[in-house]
Amino acid sequence: MDRIPSTKGAIKVDEDELRTASRVAMIQMLIPVALQAVEAELQAEVIRLAGPRYQRTGRSPGHVRWGAQAGSVYLGDQKLPVTVARVRNRQTATEIPLLPYTLLQQPRALDEGLLTRCLVGLTTRRYRECVEAVPQAFGLAKSTISRRFIRASAKKLQRLLGRPLTPYEFVAVFLDGKTFAEDELVIALGVTLQGEKIVLGFVQTGTENAAVCAEFLRSLVTRGLKAPEVLWVIDGAKGFRAAIRQVVGGSEVVQRCQWHKRENVVSYLPKTAQPQWRRRLQAAYAQPTEAEARTALATLARELARVNRSAAASLEEGLDESLTLQALGLGRELGASLSTTNCLESINATLEALTGKIDYWKVSDQKHLWVASALLDLEPRLRTIKGYRALPQLRAGILAAQVRRTAPSVIRGDGKVSEVVRPRDVASAGIVERFLEKVGEKIGSR
Repeated sequence: MDRIPSTKGAIKVDEDELRTASRVAMIQMLIPVALQAVEAELQAEVIRLAGPRYQRTGRSPGHVRWGAQAGSVYLGDQKLPVTVARVRNRQTATEIPLLPYTLLQQPRALDEGLLTRCLVGLTTRRYRECVEAVPQAFGLAKSTISRRFIRASAKKLQRLLGRPLTPYEFVAVFLDGKTFAEDELVIALGVTLQGEKIVLGFVQTGTENAAVCAEFLRSLVTRGLKAPEVLWVIDGAKGFRAAIRQVVGGSEVVQRCQWHKRENVVSYLPKTAQPQWRRRLQAAYAQPTEAEARTALATLARELARVNRSAAASLEEGLDESLTLQALGLGRELGASLSTTNCLESINATLEALTGKIDYWKVSDQKHLWVASALLDLEPRLRTIKGYRALPQLRAGILAAQVRRTAPSVIRGDGKVSEVVRPRDVASAGIVERFLEKVGEKIGSR
C-alpha cells in the first residue's frame, strides 16, 4: 500500500486563489464542450426550419439552406467564434433568424460580473487580458466593456434612486457630502429600527445649499421616508440644517456631529495647543448624561473665552443639538454610533477607494452611474450599528421630544389633551401618552 505523504511543512495555498484557479480550469475544459453543444443546437434549428440535408420533405414552405457565415456567441465571460448556418425564405427573399443563435448573442449575466470587476479597480483597457480563459475568445475591447458597464450601472442607478422606502422603519438618517471634482454629492444613509444601514440616495450639487438639499429630502419623503420620526445626524453645515427645518417643519430632532464640532473649535487655536484641547473636548462629550456633558463643556467654554473668543463662540454655537443623544438619555448606548457622522464618513472613504482612480469625469451621468453602482455594491457589507438594541428607546425619545414641542398648542382650557395628537401605530405609544397625561395634570392643577 502506498504511504500517504506527510503534509508537514507544506506550502500554504490561499483558498481564494485555489478556487479561482479551479474555476478557470473548469471553464477551459467545459467551454469546448459547450461549443459543441452550441453547434448541435444551431444545426437542430436549421433542420427544424429547412429539413434534413438533401431532402425535400420535413421543412417549412419556401425555407432552404443558404450556406454559412462566421458569427459569435457568449459562453460565460467569453465571446467565442462559431460558424452559423443560414436559412432563407425564397418566397419572401428574406433571411430566417435562428432563435438559439439570437439568444446566445446576448451577454446577460456578463454585465453584472463586468460591473463588479470595474468597481474593484480593473480598468477597461486591461479587462481582456484578465478574463480570457480560452485562446479563441475575442470582442473584449475597451469600448465594448465601457458600453456594458454603462448598461449595468444604469440599472443600479435606477434601482437606488427609485426603490421605495416604505418597507423600512427608519430611526436615524445621516447626511454628508462627497467631493467629486468641482461638484459635491450629498449622500443620505438611513438606519432601520433593527440597526441595518440602507443607502437612501444622493444628489449632485455645487455646495451644501438649503434649496437643493430640501428638494432632495422631499424626494425621500415622496418615496416613503417618515422625516419627522427620525434622528437627523449632520455636520455643522447650515444648508443641511435649514433644509431639514423646511421639510420637517420645526419638530425635527437633530444630532450635530460631535467630531465636526470639536474640529471646528480647535481649528481656531494654534497647532501646538490643538492636541490638548481636542482631548479635553472629547472627554467632555464622552460624559454619559446631558448635565455632566453640559457642565464640562461650559467650563471649557469659559476657559476658551480667555484664550480665543472665536473658539469659544464656535463651541457655544449649536451646542444643544450636539448633546441630543445625552438629552434623550442614550449617550452611553448610542453615542459611539449616532453622535458623529462616522457611519457615512466610512462609506465616503470606501467610495473614494472605488472611484479615486478616475481623474476625469466627462459628464454628470458618469458620476451618478459610478456612485450608484459603488453604493449598492458596498451596501450588503455594511454592519449593524453598535447599540442597536437601544433603537426602540430612541424612537420613543424622538416621539416624546416632538410632543414636548407641540404640547402647548394642543392642550385645551380644561387641561385635557386633544385626541388629535395621540400617537397611533407606534410601539412606544404608551410612553408618549404617559408624558401627555403628565403635561395635562400640570396644566389642570394651575
